[in-house]
Amino acid sequence: MVKAYLRYEPAVSFGVIISSGDSNIAFDSCGKHLLASALEKLAVWHVRQGVCTKTLIPSASRPGPSLAVTTVASSPSSSSPSLVASGYADGSIRIWDTEKGNCETVFNGHKGAVTILRYNKGGALLASGSKDNDVILWDIVGETGLFRLRGHRDQVTDLVFLESSKRLVSSSKDKFLRVWDLETQHCMQIISGHHSEIWSMDVDPEERYLVTGSADQELRFYTVSHDLEGWQAHPNENPRGSDSRSKWQVLKLFGEIQRQAKDRVSTVRFNKSGNLLACQVAGKTVDLYRVLDATEAKRKAKRRLHRKKEKKSGKDVEEATENKDVKLVTEDGITPLISVSDVFKLLQTIRTGKKICSISFSPVTPKNVMATLALSLNNNLLEFYSIESSSSTKTLTIELQGHRSDVRSVTLSSDNTLLMSTSHNAVKFWNPSTGSCLRTIDSEYGLCGLIVANNKHALVGTKSGKIEIIDIGSGTCTQAVEAHGGSVGSIATIPNENAFVTGSADHEVKFWEYQIKQMPGQDSKKFMISNVRTMKMNDDVLVVAISPDAKYIAVALLDCTVKVFFMDSLKFFLSLYGHKLPVLCMDVSSDGDLIVTGSADKNLKIWGLDFGDCHKSLFAHADSVMAVQFVRNTHYVFSVGKDRLVKYWDADNFELLLTLEGHHADVWCLAISSRGDFLVTGSHDRSIRRWDRTEEPFFLEEEKEKRLQEIFEADIDNAFESKYVPKELPEEGAVALAGKKTQETLTATDLIIEALDVADVELKRIAEHEEISRGSAAEFHPNPIMLGLSPTDYILRAIANVQTNDLEQTLLALPFSDALKLLSFLKDWIAYPDKTHHNQLISTPAARSVLSVLRDILYARVKECKDTLGFNLAAMNHLRQLLASRSDALFRDAKAKLLEIRSQQSKRLEARAETREEKGKRKKQKNQLTCML
Repeated sequence: MVKAYLRYEPAVSFGVIISSGDSNIAFDSCGKHLLASALEKLAVWHVRQGVCTKTLIPSASRPGPSLAVTTVASSPSSSSPSLVASGYADGSIRIWDTEKGNCETVFNGHKGAVTILRYNKGGALLASGSKDNDVILWDIVGETGLFRLRGHRDQVTDLVFLESSKRLVSSSKDKFLRVWDLETQHCMQIISGHHSEIWSMDVDPEERYLVTGSADQELRFYTVSHDLEGWQAHPNENPRGSDSRSKWQVLKLFGEIQRQAKDRVSTVRFNKSGNLLACQVAGKTVDLYRVLDATEAKRKAKRRLHRKKEKKSGKDVEEATENKDVKLVTEDGITPLISVSDVFKLLQTIRTGKKICSISFSPVTPKNVMATLALSLNNNLLEFYSIESSSSTKTLTIELQGHRSDVRSVTLSSDNTLLMSTSHNAVKFWNPSTGSCLRTIDSEYGLCGLIVANNKHALVGTKSGKIEIIDIGSGTCTQAVEAHGGSVGSIATIPNENAFVTGSADHEVKFWEYQIKQMPGQDSKKFMISNVRTMKMNDDVLVVAISPDAKYIAVALLDCTVKVFFMDSLKFFLSLYGHKLPVLCMDVSSDGDLIVTGSADKNLKIWGLDFGDCHKSLFAHADSVMAVQFVRNTHYVFSVGKDRLVKYWDADNFELLLTLEGHHADVWCLAISSRGDFLVTGSHDRSIRRWDRTEEPFFLEEEKEKRLQEIFEADIDNAFESKYVPKELPEEGAVALAGKKTQETLTATDLIIEALDVADVELKRIAEHEEISRGSAAEFHPNPIMLGLSPTDYILRAIANVQTNDLEQTLLALPFSDALKLLSFLKDWIAYPDKTHHNQLISTPAARSVLSVLRDILYARVKECKDTLGFNLAAMNHLRQLLASRSDALFRDAKAKLLEIRSQQSKRLEARAETREEKGKRKKQKNQLTCML
């Protein structure tokens, strides 16, 4: 009989506030919530309350590092403010409804991790950039990809929509900016100038200036063109002069500003009103620049020139002006000059205690505050600042939920109701069933832990060699005992005794006893520990383990060996030698028959504890094995390693049973419940994950076949035929299809082919029945597989079941013969009130008859739709004119015209004021000259 095992599945993960990777944070369009990536989850934090209101988790059969959230963007549309887009490491994009908490659609187009997402102002288009060097434009309303833009030679780092001119600007690590025309879908301008990778860029809300940041010491600013035919983007531009723009010049260098920080720029962002610019570097600072309006910039330029005139009196103004300054043209002539330093002024610098990962401006600004800025730090922290004109104030910090660094050890209590985890500065106690944090206690760097004395006290071994005694009830560290001269790397309890053993890098193994004593003169009792025995070793002690019957103690040393001693006499019993690198973890089975060791040489070794013979050596992980533990009363073993995997083994048959994926970084520690119904793991990604045993049985052979199938389906695009085709660089400014081939599209293609075959057989049956039953009343029995539908409706149902965003790739995967069959049904579908293989179809004689029929039908349908649209537009224009004639309210055109007239009048008034001021200055200079003479 084939042996069956029970499956373990991921249940819950907790402890992560914000991922420490490259993902960004973003406010929603209302400014009430902050969107932050938490590994594969997208957390929605309420800004005022500081609590996580929703967690958006993608439904996937194999969660893992490929599903890590890499970028987030919120929709600016007022009609759909709850829509949020998130990009993932596997190249997929998901559109979420944060109010409902469900995923609206999934886009698959990128072959690398998505690095940036940007909505246009209307929220109908979404642009995405990726590590595959491509930019894809998506239609959010139609739920489909529009086109793919190729041309960059390295990963795309940022994207910006230029709404007024229907263009898209992309930046990349290849040091270039590219301007794309979205109507013609071509690259119309390539901008160089940076000496290193461009990491971020942004444009102000009025689209006057575009700023880019890199590892250079300067921020570069560009002026933006809105009308290429006779455009005057900035007052510094003179269309009549020699500096007028060329036809394709959308961006023109305006100037540079020297940065204070030496670290590379990570993010540059304007706030919603456009009066602030934040420059976040890959360090601990954010520089805030104030953006001056045109009047203030002119005034500042005049003061600057006046100071230069005073310093260099007698010289011409043009000689005193820097080469970077350009002439400002007004209606009355040439007036002083504006440079980039006249528009952007450093306001203040925000400094944090840890490295900043990302920043985001709130779209809503409170009263008496210039802006609200959110920061994510790499120590699993979120901070919020209120920015004022002279200073910045920290208003909120979200920190209590998780550890600030790696989770180095996890320990379960004897009744499995309490979980303790340690990190470099804190010990936390959790409810393992809900994932809620119960206590947070400041501590030194904890490497190992133990819960003792009826779950009332805990012991933590630290890197400095101390043993910290923690009172769980009060949540305080009552005592820190100087236990070892080196780091305490391992702590193990002695069964059926109030005692434990510690191993340290000072070459010593110490035996301790603990008891609760009544202190003289006090009502309270104190938990005390005392050293009873010490065993000196020849090398650093890495791990200690004790057999369940307390007969043996095993000690793993830095010399790659494991020494086994008798517990009572401490006499040497066995030496387990075979690992090529030091043993980092080990455990003894409940019956005392087996001991399993995991090493930095990536192997697991299973030994017999009676004779010390190695039963089997297993290549377990792709990196060091960090923790290993037996399930109680079984010979099943769990192991974790630096390859981010949790593996489940049968130590009797030496077989791998399951591979559990979920962690996004090295897994450091492991703890299994006493009943074996769940296990807990801690990782470098700061998360703690619980894996539950289910009632679902599985068989070993089925799991092996499943793993082979997953390897086969891992990379569908790299099929055998394409592996030997040389890869060419993309054509300059090339356009391609937006989607990509996935397992879902291939499955949908197979279903359509199957439906076509069934419909083809049914059509033949119908034709045969009609021929046989001429003149007779023979009854026709339809195929039950088709659910009572006609062949045409059955094919249409199969196509309608395909997701909208997968339809194009599904149809492209059809063989030509099946595409020709599908086309024969199209004439019937077009007749309802509701182009693939184009080149082959127009050159195939067999398809001409079908195409000629389609031509007549399609022309009539298109003309009907065109007439309907034209009629509706004419009716709307007529209604608009009627309403305008009956109402005193101004419509958009009249209002825009009035605003234009007012702006022209204000410009004339400013010019006259400046002329008067200049005349007064000239008169004053003339009087001074007269006095001197």
